[in-house]
Amino acid sequence: MTAPDPRGLSRTDIAISTAFLVALAATLGALFIGEILGQMPCTLCWYQRIAMFPLVPVLAISLWRGDGLARLYGLPLALAGLVLSGWHSGLYAGLIPQSIAPCTKDGPSCTDQAQTILSLPIPYLAFAAFAAVLACLILSKGKRP
Repeated sequence: MTAPDPRGLSRTDIAISTAFLVALAATLGALFIGEILGQMPCTLCWYQRIAMFPLVPVLAISLWRGDGLARLYGLPLALAGLVLSGWHSGLYAGLIPQSIAPCTKDGPSCTDQAQTILSLPIPYLAFAAFAAVLACLILSKGKRP
């Protein structure tokens, strides 16, 4: 965390803590779906995981050290994940005129009803998670030591 403040957490600490919690929840959710429920992710989901999973240690280390470098390292990952999940969501919704190529009938598919959480498709949840992390990182001041 940044310098001790008798009034509580700074705006940067709150933003990075929120981003960390969102990234942690998304990571644990993806691991639960894959490892516990045994549902294989499609190719686009794998790419999104590549962007989401490193955000957890990056944000945790930044909070622990209080250096504010989470913005520097986290923004590219969150932006890449947002673009990937936006593309995936567009394919899922039919906004992009192409079938979801990585989601085939022979392999894992995000178009299956089993691939929803609280009736929300996983691509939409991933987009919301990346958007929340990106917003939190943009709102943080990103002070350097």
